[in-house]
Amino acid sequence: MSFARPEDQLRELTRGVVDLVSEKDLLARLTESHAKSVPLKIKAGFDPTRPDLHLGHTVLMEKMRQFQELGHDIYFVIGDFTASIGDPSGKNKTRPPLTREEIEEGARTYAEQAFKILDRDKTKLVYNRSWLGPMTFADVIQLAGKYTLARMMERQDFKKRFDEGSSISMHELLYPLVQAQDSVHLQCDVELGGTDQLFNLMVGRDLMKESGLRPQIVMTTPLLEGLTADADTDGKIVGDKMSKSLDNYVGVSESPEEQLGKVMSVSDALMWRYYELLSKESLDNIASRRAGHPKEAKRLLAMEIVARFHSQSEAERVWAAWEKQFSKREVPDVIAEHAIATSGEGIGLAQALAQTGLSESNSKARTLIEQGGVEIDGTKVKDKLHKLAPGSYVVKAGKRSWGKLVVS
Repeated sequence: MSFARPEDQLRELTRGVVDLVSEKDLLARLTESHAKSVPLKIKAGFDPTRPDLHLGHTVLMEKMRQFQELGHDIYFVIGDFTASIGDPSGKNKTRPPLTREEIEEGARTYAEQAFKILDRDKTKLVYNRSWLGPMTFADVIQLAGKYTLARMMERQDFKKRFDEGSSISMHELLYPLVQAQDSVHLQCDVELGGTDQLFNLMVGRDLMKESGLRPQIVMTTPLLEGLTADADTDGKIVGDKMSKSLDNYVGVSESPEEQLGKVMSVSDALMWRYYELLSKESLDNIASRRAGHPKEAKRLLAMEIVARFHSQSEAERVWAAWEKQFSKREVPDVIAEHAIATSGEGIGLAQALAQTGLSESNSKARTLIEQGGVEIDGTKVKDKLHKLAPGSYVVKAGKRSWGKLVVS
């Protein structure tokens, strides 16, 4: 197999990385791999606990894709065994174990969505139950004997819970060791994980040393900021991480319209952060886009994301519709119609928006109206007490929501 120069690989692979233990060792292994034309073995594990993923969950998969496109072997570890324990990372209390049915459904969803980023034919999909399940109780005792309680309590979340008097179950203390056993079994060169996984990944290095193996290189990727994040006065991106509960996310399974609209709504500063962590474009191509107009760069990024999770033709279709609607200020060709029965008395605009799903609640609708975010038949309405008499209205709520309200 032919590989790019080790220095070029290192430049691409360290893009967006937070922790790297260590860069010197990674370059050495890339150099060895290049000289022998032997791919490195790259591992990333996923406990199948989330049925629906957003772009924040895919940052790690993008790093896997970079390794894959450079010719290295990717081991996508489905933690169907470790999921039954529950990863305690970042948790302030013991997490209830998942049922087997929940684990299997999560594993199926993870695999489906992962292959929208990774090459299915070149990805080694493995399940850690296959090697962890057969372990005997004696094997577990031997594994536990390779690590001390003092070192385990160095984990910030464990230490915090202990200091607060919160419970820590014994099976949670075993989780880092069980995850590390995956690395021992696979004898991987590199393990990838989010920044919240750094402790577990470092335990993998320790356990490989204990087992007489060359310790894995550890790389962590950051937690992706949500749609409302922006740059501060120093140019640093600040804001909440992407989260469904904060409604600042782009869902992997969302419609092309939603994905494109949401990406187009981010700040220019956040757009470049997304380029760094999510785009397949080379660093040179991204640098070229920085020299151009930000709107064009944002358009290309939004279309790239839609094409990844849907298709190129869908990306072109929704861009044409978006440009018609927002750049040319035209009403969409297709608008959902909502019938509202009021016994002929009409209805408050805020109530109508909440009732039809154009706003999440009456209070949010009133705020949106006061901020000038609602138009009726092309005219902006700012009176939160505005009432719709019986009739038909084309309503725009916010940047992307449209509806035809038929009040009777």
